[in-house]
Amino acid sequence: MEQRKAASLTWQGCLSKQTRQTVSRMANNAFRKFIILWFGELVSSIGSGLTAFGLGVYVFQTTHSATAVSLVTLCTFLPMILLSPVGGVLADRFDRRLMMLLGDGGSALGLIYILIVMFSGEAQLWQLCVGVTISSIFASLTDPAYKATITDLLPEEQFAKASGLVQLAGSSKYLFSPVLAGMLLAVVDIEALLIIDISTVFITIITISAVRRCLVAKPVSKKKFSLAKDLKEGWRILVSRKGVFTLTLLMTVVTFYMGILQTLFTPMVLPLSNAKTLGIVQSVSATGLLLGSLFIGVFNVNQRYTRVLSVGLLVAGIFFSLIGVSSNIYVIAAAGFLFFATLPFVNTSADVLIRTNIPNEAQGRAWGMIGVVSQFGYVAAYASAGLLSDHIFNPLMDEGGLLASTVGKWIGSGQGRGIGLLFIISGILVIVLALIMARMKSIRALETK
Repeated sequence: MEQRKAASLTWQGCLSKQTRQTVSRMANNAFRKFIILWFGELVSSIGSGLTAFGLGVYVFQTTHSATAVSLVTLCTFLPMILLSPVGGVLADRFDRRLMMLLGDGGSALGLIYILIVMFSGEAQLWQLCVGVTISSIFASLTDPAYKATITDLLPEEQFAKASGLVQLAGSSKYLFSPVLAGMLLAVVDIEALLIIDISTVFITIITISAVRRCLVAKPVSKKKFSLAKDLKEGWRILVSRKGVFTLTLLMTVVTFYMGILQTLFTPMVLPLSNAKTLGIVQSVSATGLLLGSLFIGVFNVNQRYTRVLSVGLLVAGIFFSLIGVSSNIYVIAAAGFLFFATLPFVNTSADVLIRTNIPNEAQGRAWGMIGVVSQFGYVAAYASAGLLSDHIFNPLMDEGGLLASTVGKWIGSGQGRGIGLLFIISGILVIVLALIMARMKSIRALETK
């Protein structure tokens, strides 16, 4: 934290010695480099979204099982989550731009494998799992290096603005990809989506290379490289900051409920419509992410991060529940829109509170460890969502089910309505989490440091 303050004082010192015009030009130049990097990640996110949507529809239509969808999703994210601390260590030890190049380029190998399998005949579930696992292993190099590079590029005053734009790029897989994929699947097969995703790798490689030429990679440490030691150091950095560690654990709970929604949204909506309608509903919902991210990117959020975090989470819980209360597509889309509109405020607040409490030279290791801890909620959700849906909640709400004649009178019964009930309960629990978070002194203290 002292080094973070020193960096901030150095920036402020520059302000006192140079004219406003010069300082503004320096800041704008740094932000332009960030925009180049951000554009590459935007394209990559859209491509990944096409593949994710296509595989979700393909698996559900061929297996009619939410558990199968959940398994593919688990294989997509588990290696990336488990290996993110390793990616964080490498991001602190080696050229961060090089790590992103290897991650984005290597992730295409898994997609190529799936494409070959599909051209040879109908892909088996285990083959899809192998392909997405390979892609995920390489992708684990990208995220810690990407987040750490943002800290390299920008002054602290631009962190919140950058975070809003990063969330905008991340939301593109939910905003643009579903409607594009839904329309494309009406005229082409899933193989076309995979080819498009593979092609986007070239664009991201070009943008990362451009930023790499503009910047000189800074050697962070001259100590002898030891993966085990650096992983242990990343954990020590995380747990030594009580507020950061507590916030990370709470965000793990948030990611669990996000994983439930992400995994089961398709099995809930697809029985009510078709792939094209599903894509439109997902894109309409994700428009909330776009507007929320744009609001933060344009107007910024410079203070009261803890209040924004707790209030945003409380409102998100309300709209999460509303996604499940009706089988009407328009109600689902509206509730989804409002839910996703709150997420940028939650994510930005958490991001800034954590980023400003970790030294720059430890950003890679810290983000790698934070990633594996906070995103363990996704792992738990992907492992359990399908089972909860297929074996508990859907049977309760099917015609003749235990709750079909009671709860079913309010939210409807039949295929997929058990998932709606699960969403309602999840939203209520998110509201409870928000109320708890608002009263935690260790989290409020992060804003005063």
